[in-house]
Amino acid sequence: MFDLVDILKSGQASSHIEPEKITTVLFHQTQECQGLVLESYRFEGITEPVIAPNKDENISEHVRLQNVEIVLIELNNSNNVTDDAKRISHLLPSHASVIVIGSEDAISTIRNLKEMGFYYLFWPITKQELIDFVRSVHDNRERNRGPGQKRRAKRVTVIGAKGGVGATAITAELSYLLSNVKHSSCIVVDHNYNSGNLDIMLGVQKFEKRRIQRGSFTDSLDLASAKSLLHKQNDMLSLLGLTAPDLTQGEVSEYHRSVIDIMSAECNFIIEDMSASSGQVYEVNHSWLESDCILLVSTPTVSSLRDAGRIKQIIDNVPPSQRPRLLIVVNNTMPEKFASVSLAEIETFLHQKADLVIPFIGDFGNVILDGKRLANINNKSANSVKSLASLVIGESTEKTHSLFKKLLSKVK
Repeated sequence: MFDLVDILKSGQASSHIEPEKITTVLFHQTQECQGLVLESYRFEGITEPVIAPNKDENISEHVRLQNVEIVLIELNNSNNVTDDAKRISHLLPSHASVIVIGSEDAISTIRNLKEMGFYYLFWPITKQELIDFVRSVHDNRERNRGPGQKRRAKRVTVIGAKGGVGATAITAELSYLLSNVKHSSCIVVDHNYNSGNLDIMLGVQKFEKRRIQRGSFTDSLDLASAKSLLHKQNDMLSLLGLTAPDLTQGEVSEYHRSVIDIMSAECNFIIEDMSASSGQVYEVNHSWLESDCILLVSTPTVSSLRDAGRIKQIIDNVPPSQRPRLLIVVNNTMPEKFASVSLAEIETFLHQKADLVIPFIGDFGNVILDGKRLANINNKSANSVKSLASLVIGESTEKTHSLFKKLLSKVK
């Protein structure tokens, strides 16, 4: 005999089915796309995505959640999908898989996005096509496959032509701007293994370099042990500084490389502070040439310019297809009237215009020791410092340049 009560109870229990969990964020440009995504997730019983308009401030606010698995970015209103994807790539965490939805029908777009570690879904699409694609991407995540595995941090190396040109200060300001203003996760690497003042420039309190010893586990270094070597300044900025009195500079440098290689999948930018005075710039392997972007810092003096020319020659010898992007930064560590070379002479000698000129900042020491940032001080000299991050990520700096155009003319 049927027990109707038991049947009803079992039916009620089975009705409480847990939704399929694929943690997703959608940044949309059109109501049509927003509606299709929501309806698709609801129909398939997948946890509804977080929804927000496609604006930079929304992206930086929402995608930093550690549990985000998939980021959907609609670029149907974009005039150039590749360029817009590049522009916002620094806002996207490396741990999330990114699907770009766009109506640009070109194989080059698919190829370009794949090189960036993004998936591309051509619009218009059906609900079933969307869900199948999302599940495929999620499956790739579980199996560690797909374009997302190629997403690595952009490596930016700040090279001082010689000691005392301000490379460390520029490294600190750049890391602050990228992490606090541009909302990109950064790891700063200190290549001065015995001393240095990068911690002071960054405002890091009671910092001590991590000590490593001969026989350290370079071969067995994993993510957990690599993270343990970092000093976490805040959620978006960490510092890697190692020291090893018993090891050669080359051995410590190799250890740095191992840590950087592991952590490059965990952040947006790796910023390396490297002065030519350390000798590493002229080492045989030139590992810094593997950077995506190099900031070559020089003062407007003959000796500094000559050393900058030597470094630039090393870069110029790299085949164009493999050559990192080079930005020339002229930093006035003394009042401009004491410059021994002009901007025109610098351009002639280096065969490249200065991308950024930083005017002399008289109260530089007081600003840093007071725990403030150069980019936040209220004077015209700060405007050039603010341009640093925009230059690195390829944003226009025309407005900032116009504010200190008179200062540039004085240097000339």
